[in-house]
Amino acid sequence: MNTDPPENRHRRRTDQTLNAATAALTRLPQATPRLEAELLLTAATGWTRTRFMTWPETLVEPAAAARFDALLARRLAGEPIAYIRGRQSFWTLDLRVTPDTLIPRPETELLVEIALELPDPQRPRVVADLGTGSGAIADAVADERPHWRVIATDRSAAALAVACSNVRECGLENVLLLRADWLAPIAPHSLDLILANPPYIAAADPHLGQGDLPYEPSSALASGPDGLDALRRIAAEAVRCLRPGGLLAVEHGFEQGDAVRRLFSEHRLVNPETRHDLAGLDRVTLAWAPEVHQSEKSP
Repeated sequence: MNTDPPENRHRRRTDQTLNAATAALTRLPQATPRLEAELLLTAATGWTRTRFMTWPETLVEPAAAARFDALLARRLAGEPIAYIRGRQSFWTLDLRVTPDTLIPRPETELLVEIALELPDPQRPRVVADLGTGSGAIADAVADERPHWRVIATDRSAAALAVACSNVRECGLENVLLLRADWLAPIAPHSLDLILANPPYIAAADPHLGQGDLPYEPSSALASGPDGLDALRRIAAEAVRCLRPGGLLAVEHGFEQGDAVRRLFSEHRLVNPETRHDLAGLDRVTLAWAPEVHQSEKSP
């Protein structure tokens, strides 16, 4: 005989709700079922994940359960959890994301690590983050180096609106947002560092139809027949904008390291090298502007 009060008989326990959702999410490729179930229930209830673990017997209110079921249905249909929640963690920050921006990914944090490796970290520097999207790279660097000036460019007004909200939420006063096409408005020899996670997937690559990618803006993913169109633009403009000895670092596909190093060398960037991500794959290539620009050499 059920001895629960009548008002509780149709309410679900937290642990039961999470277990059922976790089982359902195991059928979804590339999902992290338990984590995603907890994140969705957090979004639906406003509770913390710690509360789920501490009081698993807590009953979920019907209205919250309905919200959770709706969110879970969206995830099971393939929508990325970052867009469902409207948030994504990156570096030490929790950022707003929308379908107008790429979802920040852990491998992109390698660009932040490279920026923070620069010697004399107390020296003021001017940094550009190209194609900033949600502002993830710019905000992470600006937060770690509040005495640096970070210029974040994007040609999408919708993406810049998201980036602007993240700059405000993070309380950053050293980020300047510009609507621009890569380095077009940047003055000659004005930057110490250029960072970019540009589109680098070939336009016909079948991966564009898999996982989260169909939901993300195609302009932030695909770049010409070989995926290198944006990287060519950036490499061609970098030496003009970098100060002597300045650094360019770009993210790219795991099979593009050789091509990007050649591209950098063709555009007078020196000592190109490729760094690996945590999976051991080529992920970021960096190179330096010459210590003396060609125009400054004596005849």
